[in-house]
Amino acid sequence: MESVKSQSYEVHINELAQAALNQHVANKSYSKIFLLVDENTKEHCLSVFDGFFDHSIDALLEIKSGEENKHIHTCLQLWEELSTLDGDRKSLLINLGGGVLTDMGGFVASTFKRGIDFINIPTTLLSMVDASIGGKTGVDLGSLKNQVGVINQPQMVLIFPEFLKTLDPRQTKSGYAEMLKHGLIQDKAYWEAIVAEDNFTDAARIQQSIAIKNKVVLEDPTEQGLRKILNFGHTLGHAIESYCLDNPNKKTLLHGEAIAAGMILEGYLSHELRGLSKLSLDEIKKVFFTYFEKVDFTEDDIDAILQLLKYDKKNSHGNVNFVLLQDIGNAVTDIKIPEELFFKAFAYYKE
Repeated sequence: MESVKSQSYEVHINELAQAALNQHVANKSYSKIFLLVDENTKEHCLSVFDGFFDHSIDALLEIKSGEENKHIHTCLQLWEELSTLDGDRKSLLINLGGGVLTDMGGFVASTFKRGIDFINIPTTLLSMVDASIGGKTGVDLGSLKNQVGVINQPQMVLIFPEFLKTLDPRQTKSGYAEMLKHGLIQDKAYWEAIVAEDNFTDAARIQQSIAIKNKVVLEDPTEQGLRKILNFGHTLGHAIESYCLDNPNKKTLLHGEAIAAGMILEGYLSHELRGLSKLSLDEIKKVFFTYFEKVDFTEDDIDAILQLLKYDKKNSHGNVNFVLLQDIGNAVTDIKIPEELFFKAFAYYKE
């Protein structure tokens, strides 16, 4: 299976990943090699990593899993550990975990000693096709998603689909939402193929999804234009995710579950404002409800979610900017939404 070339690094899959990692470390004179895990990857993935890594790790760093731990206090813990362990600017941090861990590990590496090398080894479908690709690193500010961070590229991203065997089905489906999004914004044929096949852990499909995102990132690495389309479903989706995370009476949603709801809602806005056909809109809704439970939104929930939109990172000059679809595979950016349409979108979602 071929590697995918990114802006300043490559994404390697399976046996190419193993060879690339060992060759890279052999060619570099790293003073220290640190491996970052959480309790899940320590239990389920560390032994696999040890089996294909030919070099020695100087120290194992461990954090708690979960979005609720993706904050600056965890970073402070890691910066202090790296410092205590004599990490310097010639150190390497290998991030072995899901999207929370690769986002945060990348941010810690990018800021420690003004930047050390890091490598992402994503272990969830979500992090394989989305979080670990493209150089976005960062942490949440309270329950507000990814408010603090930098765009900084890893040395490489290594994909081992065998790690997916360690996931429960809910985690796997969360990643599937991002694969579906890649089809919706860029590639109608890919959307149709993965919807028809119902096999979203196939290595070839994962590679296709990575290639779609990577193509967008290569053209616009700092999100000045085209890269914004990757945010389809995320404006409302992130607000929903933050709201549920911050309200104990609501079920905490995984990222993919929240953006699945966001894509139905923003699909409705696309139908109203950009001419997405009713047939395509209903197809999008049907597909997402096949894999994701409908979220019960009360009127108070909706009001609170809409209030959170003002914190979205894509906002500019006081405006909330949306990515919408003109058709499946064709997205447009920087669309303003009349307020009354939000309530109509939620009504369509509830139908």
